[in-house]
Amino acid sequence: MIIVWRIIMSRLNKDNVNFDKNYDVIVLGFGGAGATAARFAADEGAKVLLVDSAPEGYEGGNTRYAAQMISTTEDYGSEKKYFAALTKPMYADQEVADTFVEGMANMSTYLQKYLNVEHPYSYKNDFLNNPKFGPFHKALVDNTVEYKELPGSEKHDVLGVTLGFFDAGLWKLLRKEVLKRDNIDVWYSSPAKHLIMDNDNNVVGVQIEHEHVLRNITANNGVVLATGGFENNQEMIEDYLGASKLSPLGSLYNKGIGIKLGAEAGAQMWHMNNFESLGMLHGMAFKTEPGTQGRLILADWKALNEGSVFLAGDDGSRYYPEDETNRHGHIYSHGYWKVPQNQDHPHIIFDQKQYEKFAEKEGNPAPNILEKVIKADTLEELAEKIDAKVDVLKETVADFNKFAEDKHDYAYHRNGESLTAFDEQGPYYALAVQQTVLNTQGGPRRNSRAEILDSDNQPIGHLYSAGELGGVSAGRYQAGENLAECLIFGKIAGQNAAIPKQKISGLESYKCKETKPDAESGASEHEEKTPEFTAGKNQYIGTSDEGMGDTTTVRVTVDDNKNIKNVEVLKQSESGIGADAIKTIPKEMVEKNTYDVDAVSGASATSRALKDAVKKAIEKAN
Repeated sequence: MIIVWRIIMSRLNKDNVNFDKNYDVIVLGFGGAGATAARFAADEGAKVLLVDSAPEGYEGGNTRYAAQMISTTEDYGSEKKYFAALTKPMYADQEVADTFVEGMANMSTYLQKYLNVEHPYSYKNDFLNNPKFGPFHKALVDNTVEYKELPGSEKHDVLGVTLGFFDAGLWKLLRKEVLKRDNIDVWYSSPAKHLIMDNDNNVVGVQIEHEHVLRNITANNGVVLATGGFENNQEMIEDYLGASKLSPLGSLYNKGIGIKLGAEAGAQMWHMNNFESLGMLHGMAFKTEPGTQGRLILADWKALNEGSVFLAGDDGSRYYPEDETNRHGHIYSHGYWKVPQNQDHPHIIFDQKQYEKFAEKEGNPAPNILEKVIKADTLEELAEKIDAKVDVLKETVADFNKFAEDKHDYAYHRNGESLTAFDEQGPYYALAVQQTVLNTQGGPRRNSRAEILDSDNQPIGHLYSAGELGGVSAGRYQAGENLAECLIFGKIAGQNAAIPKQKISGLESYKCKETKPDAESGASEHEEKTPEFTAGKNQYIGTSDEGMGDTTTVRVTVDDNKNIKNVEVLKQSESGIGADAIKTIPKEMVEKNTYDVDAVSGASATSRALKDAVKKAIEKAN
């Protein structure tokens, strides 16, 4: 029998496919789903290659940046009703839904058994009304059950592996489980390019760009797509979500490669227009530059929705109530909750007295934002500066003032008591904002065994998926579902991918250049290769794992009296506002001669890691 090997799209045949390495399982994506799949495949005895497009220290996908909320339930039957109601009127595959709900019902046991979490923290029992948490955290707690009006919601709960938020607690546990297994090799900065398939449409390997060289890697038993969504792929954002601009809140490395790979293999796609949002005004961030993260603000910031202030769309008109409950960006619209129509250049509009409220430092989560304010003496001038229609903006303000006078928002039903009329005379102000994207759900459709399906609903041989790529959420989203999905379907995908498959006929005639384990990239080897930093006189090294990224390492210099003279950050992998904190906090520590400085707003985990590392270094000095 003649075997024709092909790499989809590149159209290579058996004569020019040169295999470099051989593994049992290849997992694409080192986030929550990929880490889970790789770990469970390894536990089945498989030799696993785990790859990620991100550089080392920036892997983790959206799991790294999430609030670490994991959906669970006190009752399987009630959760089935709740999940069905969340999905309605969209289609839900019943077997997939049942598998998902079953996993949520057993989540506490899962965390204890597989991640060694002695006491998974319940939001209802351990977080709610906990005096430790302020208004910011209470807003998250309120999302424990986002749709309380739906049947079955009363039994829903959310779990945490730590008693905290946005601390990468779950991600660190998942990463640790990968790094301690000798039969997992990890490649960073190694994007997948194509799937390698045989003439029977079985996936038998992956083409991966590793160290700037295209490598053809065979997978004896299975390939798992766990590459996340397409939040950073502008073409897909426009094609599938109909948006010109969205501000990503999570990983900057989710660029939709899993969708491209699935399409190459003939996968059926589903949930392509479904995505989640989050942030101020229930789904906004201040405008960001392309390729950068939006700053997530969830504080109860009254200046946004109380007073002479409103959100204007492209033409200068309002398009939803500014005080609506934050349900991951979904807004009530004629009987259903949807992420609103995306505007190209929306703005927060306000007057002088509201400007003074924004300028107040007390309780302000973004004290520097007024540096980006757009100021105009008249509404006509403001409309011109923000590219709005003059007549529309003026009419919107006039209507708003009437609503404020009547204490009734006739247009969008914002609380009438929250309305204050705009000043008749300027100046007037605007702040540019963008709709955020927390994650996308679209991708190859999977079944209850995590197998990717073709257009005839038949499994594509040896191809599996987990996580947000082809996620199960089809309608309204409940906080914690995606992390639960990473754990549930990551386990299923890894275990099924590891099952030995029938020997692929013809593969034996193609020798790999290297079949030995990649010791240089082996997970356990990697873990042991932490750089050793030197310390001179009056210098001390401190490390911490409290940040959002991997280990933070500092070198602290003190004088003979143990006063802090310098703080050097030797190793870190923080991003976004966390990276900014890395630059500012060490200087403040030196100036104040203490590690115990105020955390940078929005970068609490990074701040905590720096303080912890410096504290440990100083303790060595004493």
